[in-house]
Amino acid sequence: MSGEGIGKKSYLCVCLNPVVQKTLVFKDLAKDEVNRAVEHRVDASGKGVNVARILAQTGRRAVHLTQAGGPTRDWFLSLCAADGLDLRWVESGSDIRFCYTLIDGADRSATELVEEARPVSSETGERILAEFDRSLGECGALIVSGTKAAGFPDGIFPEMAARARAAGLLVVLDIKGRDLLASLPSRPDIVKPNLNELLATWPLGAAAESARSPEAPSEALLRDHVASLGAELYARWGSRLVVTRGARSTWFWDGGSLGEEQVIPRVSLNPTGSGDAFTAGLTATLAEGGTLREAIREANRLGGLNAERLKPGSIL
Repeated sequence: MSGEGIGKKSYLCVCLNPVVQKTLVFKDLAKDEVNRAVEHRVDASGKGVNVARILAQTGRRAVHLTQAGGPTRDWFLSLCAADGLDLRWVESGSDIRFCYTLIDGADRSATELVEEARPVSSETGERILAEFDRSLGECGALIVSGTKAAGFPDGIFPEMAARARAAGLLVVLDIKGRDLLASLPSRPDIVKPNLNELLATWPLGAAAESARSPEAPSEALLRDHVASLGAELYARWGSRLVVTRGARSTWFWDGGSLGEEQVIPRVSLNPTGSGDAFTAGLTATLAEGGTLREAIREANRLGGLNAERLKPGSIL
């Protein structure tokens, strides 16, 4: 579907691991000491929330599909409503997790503390797929982001990708590991891990591992690995690979060779959600007819804008 545009249809943003995100800013964060925040905020988050919020902030229509439950459910729903998100959710019987971002003003570092989600009830997967099917007709692109909470069936992401492709949607996968590998036969348009996620999904081979320095693989070794994967994914599944590397350049397979797009340096306040802002910009530009390089430039721009703001997954 790339290049055809989605008209007035929505972007369907799926994440099955919602978050209540607390961001705390410290003047100087000291380990093993009492630290008092100088500023803090609470937001609905999780990768799908962030993608949907960014798309909405750029004037596009976005639907976010997730699950919710437990005593934090109504709080999470009210935070989504305050952001004007078009939220589709099903009952999970499981508390929404908390995650924390600790920002150290002394060195501008941001430390993430992540809770693992509690298992969802056994019926949650069927409920999600039913809501997914109800939403497909009004959407022109599918973005699946992040991990899924325990309790969901292993095949839920591959099933979503297959149904979306059958319906003619642009499909972008920002997932990793077995979820990603099992989804590839659906021939997603874009596979978009960050470098760490890529290496967790496709580790360097034994020969490459033996050539590694004690500290880290070389840039050339990593680049060759990504190029080889990009060629394989495109030849086998028709999927284009885009690999983000934080503040370093983005690598992408354009169908014939490995391309590279520089990231414009920014003064970062809170990078949480910048990868999701990237996904939003990438998908929207492709869906509206842009080239892959144009999409990556816009994605990097939105990722940088997000990093300059305290609120995660926001460019406003």
